[in-house]
Amino acid sequence: MNEFIVKAIGEMQAANDGTTKLAGAELGVESFGIQVFDFPAGFSDYPEHDHSENGMEEVYVVLNGSAEFEINGQQVSLDRERMLWIGASTRRRLEPGPDGLRILVIGSTPGKRYERPEGLQLPAR
Repeated sequence: MNEFIVKAIGEMQAANDGTTKLAGAELGVESFGIQVFDFPAGFSDYPEHDHSENGMEEVYVVLNGSAEFEINGQQVSLDRERMLWIGASTRRRLEPGPDGLRILVIGSTPGKRYERPEGLQLPAR
C-alpha cells in the first residue's frame, strides 16, 4: 500500500462532461467521498438535491472563483475564505460566480462505511 499519492487536479480523470474530477478514486480514498467540480460561469446544471436517503453530510471548499448556494431557500455566498458544511437532509443548489468555480466537495455518512457510487469510479484498466 502507498503511504502517499500526489496528483495534479488537471490530470485526474473526469466524469460528467469533464466537470467532475474523480479525486477520491484517483487518490485511492476509501473512507469518504471527495470530488473536485469545475463549473464555468453561467453553469446551471448542478441539481438541487439533498442526501436524506443515504445520510451523507458534505463540506464545500472553493479552490478558485466563487459560488452562490441556495440552502433551504436561503442564499449563501462562498469564496476561498469560507467553508460550508451542509447536513444530509438539507436541500442545496449551487451556481458558479461570474469567474466560474473550482470547488472541492467532501462527503461522508456518519457511522457508515463509504462506498464509491457508480459513475465516480475509475474505469477498469
